[in-house]
Amino acid sequence: MAAVSEVLRSDWITTGPKTLEFEQEFTRFVHAPGALALNSCTAALHTALVALGIGPGDEVITTPMTFAASVNVIEHVGARSVLVDVQPDTLNIDPDRIEAVVTAKTRVIIPVHYTGHPADMDPITQIANKQHLAVLEDAAHALPAKYRGRYIGAGNNPVAFSFYATKNLTTAEGGMLTGTQEYLEKARVISLHGMSRDAWKRYDKGGSWFYEVVLPGFKYNMTDIQAAIGLVQLRRLTGFQTRRREIVARYQATFSQIESLECPVERVEVESAWHLYVLRLRPGMLRISRDEFIEELKKRNIGTSVHFIPVHLHPYYRDKYQWKPQDFPVAFENYQRLLSLPLHPGLTDADVRYVIEAVLDVARAFRR
Repeated sequence: MAAVSEVLRSDWITTGPKTLEFEQEFTRFVHAPGALALNSCTAALHTALVALGIGPGDEVITTPMTFAASVNVIEHVGARSVLVDVQPDTLNIDPDRIEAVVTAKTRVIIPVHYTGHPADMDPITQIANKQHLAVLEDAAHALPAKYRGRYIGAGNNPVAFSFYATKNLTTAEGGMLTGTQEYLEKARVISLHGMSRDAWKRYDKGGSWFYEVVLPGFKYNMTDIQAAIGLVQLRRLTGFQTRRREIVARYQATFSQIESLECPVERVEVESAWHLYVLRLRPGMLRISRDEFIEELKKRNIGTSVHFIPVHLHPYYRDKYQWKPQDFPVAFENYQRLLSLPLHPGLTDADVRYVIEAVLDVARAFRR
């Protein structure tokens, strides 16, 4: 609140010095070549595709196990969405299935780091290099995740992050796009009306009024008010993550002992951001469905959600591409038995204990 108040009392509230500072600190944190602050992860994904030159006639490969925004942006640029099923353990896109759907029209692979657990990037990158494809990572859940010891976002390929209200780092609404400086220079123009100069450079003391519109861009810039929140959050992120991992450890230790519950995994080569804790109900072990399990938790004052309804089940995509539920069987089967438990640094030890007791109570009461 103090950081926001400082901005409100300053001479600048929209994209300006705080946004630049946030970009620089974020770049250093994830060891990225560069960063561009935007008003959402969706904006980052859309801007990234436009900067890559993706348009009508192109195909973009991604996963059904994601929020619709990951695929909506493909539609926005006029390209064709191509889905690939997920791996049974992480529910991330399955690299072994990617090459089978690559065609002469394929231009980009968008792996989504589901729940904050990094996708298996080495084989994905190898396929992309072999097929001359770009890789755009959807890291909405993946700050501050690591793959083989390196932060997600540290590479040269574009990576989109989310700072939505529920994320590990929030600016209320907001996002970040990382990549090479050359790539981000083009993305920056695209993200602000296609203008050759941003507002700060034009209106700050000594700035020039002159600008040119070099392409039909968008209005995707982040404000200094949001950036001020982001800067404080970024400096607290390590502490936030320590608490998230403490909660996850308690969940894992308890739920791994219950036969009807399947715990999420963390592969040895990654460090998950643990944005979500997704529990799965083992088929045939309980007398109630996933939806009924959620209702029972609600009766016990535990709020849950389902992440996610697979893309191919939504009417727009189902009807446009004529997809059927079993077209992506791993995603579909897991969707029917998963639910996300409360997980955020604000949970007290008593809160965590209450969640655990409620889940155990339901699991035992409805054991088959």
